[in-house]
Amino acid sequence: MTKPILDINEKPSSIQWLTLSLQHLFAMFGATILVPYLVGLSPAIALISSGIGTLAFILVTKGQVPAYLGSSFAYIAPIIAAKDFGGPGAAMVGTFMAGIVYGIVALIIKKAGYKWIMRLLPPVVVGPVIIVIGLALANTAVGMAMNDPANGKYSMLHFSVGLVTLAATIVFSIYGKGMFNLIPILMGIIVGYIYAVFVGIVDFQPVLKASWFERPDFLIPFVDYKIHISTTIIALMVPVAVVTLSEHIGHQLVLSKVVGKDFIKKPGLHRSIMGDGMSTIISALIGGPPKTTYGENIGVLAITRVYSVYVIAGAAVLATVFGFVGKITALISTIPTPVMGGVSILLFGIIASSGLRMLVDSKIDFGDKRNLVISSVILVIGIGGAMIQIKGIQIQGMALSAFAGVLLNLILPGKAKVDDNLFEENQNSIKKSEHANDHVA
Repeated sequence: MTKPILDINEKPSSIQWLTLSLQHLFAMFGATILVPYLVGLSPAIALISSGIGTLAFILVTKGQVPAYLGSSFAYIAPIIAAKDFGGPGAAMVGTFMAGIVYGIVALIIKKAGYKWIMRLLPPVVVGPVIIVIGLALANTAVGMAMNDPANGKYSMLHFSVGLVTLAATIVFSIYGKGMFNLIPILMGIIVGYIYAVFVGIVDFQPVLKASWFERPDFLIPFVDYKIHISTTIIALMVPVAVVTLSEHIGHQLVLSKVVGKDFIKKPGLHRSIMGDGMSTIISALIGGPPKTTYGENIGVLAITRVYSVYVIAGAAVLATVFGFVGKITALISTIPTPVMGGVSILLFGIIASSGLRMLVDSKIDFGDKRNLVISSVILVIGIGGAMIQIKGIQIQGMALSAFAGVLLNLILPGKAKVDDNLFEENQNSIKKSEHANDHVA
């Protein structure tokens, strides 16, 4: 392993601390504000909840895991559905319940180990569900990019803004160097926003009217909404934990590889999952979206070799402070819908493609009828919008596809064995891949 510039528990100097923390903040900024923008929640609360949630994660993991937590894209469709069913409060109750699921899973892993969850959520189930998440949002992204939000009708002017944003995001994704390669979403939004100003569809009045310090629109239970736990809300939100738990394990393995420490064993997968759940619960209590570890910040760690949790904590504090700056949140609110639509076209496609990549990396054999059946059923049920409704309980789309995938994986014969050491298995597969590439070269 390359020697780190700052190891996990090393404290940087004051100037280094501020600069490096800002770098981490910018890496997650675009994606974190995009989720609340798409689901109709406050971007300011998303920033605050990501900051406080990250600090809680660091506390739960005993300051041993340098991970930043931002808004989860997996919950976009379920949050929208929950809000349609019972308003923003319903979405927050669902988010809280999802966090509770994380806590329960963490406690079981502490007692029984993690092999059971790997049997329950193998790549042949999780990969297709991730594909469903991305493709199910395709219509939303395209509609935002090409329609005038004032009347919902096609507008070439607005579509041009979406296309410019998309093009800029692609350019930074492919040709960006260093940090620019890690923040294509943020850079795409900036370029699209500048173009939108140029064509005259940005209104700066909210920024001029906003104060520098403003209280964000918190959503507090029993104050802003009544608590009502519905089976429908649970069915909409909780099954998504199937995907995000697998995503979390994947991030921990990649992070372990980057830093050179086995986080699955120390501080333990149960602690990192508990930290993720705690972050999601905190977010639900103040009106933010569910949280997840962010790949963008793992990328920053890999490039900078700065693994210090102090830097991560600094980024969390800055995010929390930014959430109270009225001018910043007002500026975010002026971003035109087509700009976010343009970014989403690529982003949602990447989500779907990452599910496909999981299947490829895991060497899933679709010549095996078992794998073919499981993935086929998940894809058609999820993208087709299938629904089951029994006595007021409604399970549909992605949630139903996830349940179907887990059930088929459990009952069909021929399940693959789970390795006792995830970290070593991951390291060995990487070495084999590198050896194969060297042999080809």
